[in-house]
Amino acid sequence: MASGSAGGHSTLKRCLGVLRDAKNDSEQFAALLLVTKAVKAGELDAKTRRQIFDAIGFTFPNRLLTSRQPPAGCPEDTFRALGLTLLACFCTDPELAGHSQILNKIPTFNDILVSPRNPDSTSMIDDVYQCLSAVMATTRGPRELVTKGTVSALCQAYLNGSYGSDRALTLLLGLLAIAEARCWQRDAPHLLAVLSKLSNDFLKAEDMTKFELCEVLPHFIPLSPPLTQDSQGCECLHRLYKGLANVLGSKLSQSQRDPALKLAACLVQACGSEWIPAGSAGSKFLALLVNLACVEVRLTLEEPDPLEVEGKKEVVTACYVLIETGIQECLREEKPLLEEVQKMQLMRIMEEAFGAVIFYLRQVKQEELQDPFIFASVRILGAWMAEETSSLKQEICELLPFLVGYAKKLFKEGSPAGSLPQPELVSIEGSGLPRDALRFPWPFILPVRMAEDRPRDILISEGAPALLCEYFLHQWEVLMSEPVSPTALTSAEMSLQTACGIFLNLVVTAPDLIRQDKTFSSLVELLLKALPLLLPQKDHLVLAANMATLGLMMARILASSAVLQDTPSAKDFFGAAIRFLSQAHTTQADPGSEGLVVAVSPAYVSAWADIQELWFLGMQALAGSIPLFPWLPQAILQARWLENLSELLTRVSPASVDFELIAAFQGVLVELARASRPCRDIILSHQGGEWANLYGMAALEQCLSEQ
Repeated sequence: MASGSAGGHSTLKRCLGVLRDAKNDSEQFAALLLVTKAVKAGELDAKTRRQIFDAIGFTFPNRLLTSRQPPAGCPEDTFRALGLTLLACFCTDPELAGHSQILNKIPTFNDILVSPRNPDSTSMIDDVYQCLSAVMATTRGPRELVTKGTVSALCQAYLNGSYGSDRALTLLLGLLAIAEARCWQRDAPHLLAVLSKLSNDFLKAEDMTKFELCEVLPHFIPLSPPLTQDSQGCECLHRLYKGLANVLGSKLSQSQRDPALKLAACLVQACGSEWIPAGSAGSKFLALLVNLACVEVRLTLEEPDPLEVEGKKEVVTACYVLIETGIQECLREEKPLLEEVQKMQLMRIMEEAFGAVIFYLRQVKQEELQDPFIFASVRILGAWMAEETSSLKQEICELLPFLVGYAKKLFKEGSPAGSLPQPELVSIEGSGLPRDALRFPWPFILPVRMAEDRPRDILISEGAPALLCEYFLHQWEVLMSEPVSPTALTSAEMSLQTACGIFLNLVVTAPDLIRQDKTFSSLVELLLKALPLLLPQKDHLVLAANMATLGLMMARILASSAVLQDTPSAKDFFGAAIRFLSQAHTTQADPGSEGLVVAVSPAYVSAWADIQELWFLGMQALAGSIPLFPWLPQAILQARWLENLSELLTRVSPASVDFELIAAFQGVLVELARASRPCRDIILSHQGGEWANLYGMAALEQCLSEQ
């Protein structure tokens, strides 16, 4: 029955006819034996395979798989083997591979993989792997495989080292690539066992196997749950550390070094620096890692040949991950891995690497801007410049126009519309940009940048503040459309906080820009509407603090704006700002005495480290706003802030109120006393003169004594 010949096809057709017309199992089985020979020849076309399925269907293979009585003189698995061969044939048709009749055989396939087999059963194993591979290639397949226990079966088949174990590993890699989180959630012990074997092999290998394993291992290192929480996982990490230390401490070729660096970057993404032990050996290893990463970045990005860079983007992105860890470890003060001398050396080496990143970005052409590698390069440069503010100033200034243009392009061309995936970390493969693609370039424009005249002037001339306003409006819409999350700080909220910090700096350093650029009027209008909505939601207190302070400071500059002229939105905003400022402090019992002391209000305690400075700025801005808005003292009276503040200062021990807090209260009280007789009368009627004297508020005392 030679496939491909006219006689062979004629015989096959007769067999299929017999199958269709068979009157009993014996006739069907005889014809089936001939059909399976043709199937195993592997030279049938898709049309013929479909004809076989149409003639046989699923019923007879199902019976073969469940039969336990082989014909006399035949091996035990004869029927099952025939059934599997037919199913493997059917699975070559993608439509049939995703059929429920195939998917419900997944447990059977799993059982065959993990059951002890005799040496003659290799064809069954081959058929099972062919079926599983075909199922995995379908839409529903991966989910069904994970749900029905195939991950566990593949792990056992690989660990047993029996026939086909290399294919088990290949299928595992495929499933992890598609459904990593689900695989680890259901089968963590089995996957850890595989990782344990792989890491052990990696540590012991003395040949090229070591570098082949560098390519395989990253697929078995989960981002969640962290390996550091499991004792077996910790052992794996230690073996990987020792193996990498041996590898990277040796003289390597390019093809050997690249997979080792990518494995190290994968471990850093999953576990931070926790997989590197403390002590001299660990600190030397980390320093070596960052050093090698910086060298790789320089060698690649200073390369004048674009094709050379193109082929190295994956490993350079991995080096970015390692360098970012280097930045974090150089800043780490508690239990640092690195010694001070190492930190100083690495900072110099990293500066050279970032010089290469800047050099590369300056060569980027307009048509290359959607390349995820450009984003990865901008992101790592932003991480560096956010911390190392005095480095490469001239080079950064020259790059600022590109950075603003890049941010504009990403924002304008659909990124905020959600057309891009949103991983928090850029993958080593460099596949995908975060949806919030503007958040990472903005460290260049953080306050320390805006405080310097030349960078600020460049940013303003390139339209960065206007773009940031537009971005702010968009992120507010995103935040309002998100479900309430009491625990997680969303990307939109972090972005809004960052933008508020930049705007606050602009208010201080470039007030004329705030007055002249109409986009800031739109920003004020948003702040007036946003704060009253946001403040009641206690989970957004840090963002509310940012918005309240920014709105108050901008109001002083734009006091003549129509939207601030005794309008309902202006009154709502100032009412919310007054609530934010007035409710920050309370009294509490002093453990050391029977008296009371001033304390941060319970609702503010968890966020106070983040909002303390904003609160003091907000108090200054409110004091400055009182003379500009004649209706503002009345709003403060309605809030009964003066009565509550008087009660607080009267009841607590003066020693518990620090000088900065006294100065903040006095600033507001003096302006109120000057601007409004009712406010002055309220302060006086509540012993204002006495506690002003008690707390050393000389300016308030003088103001109250004047007629």
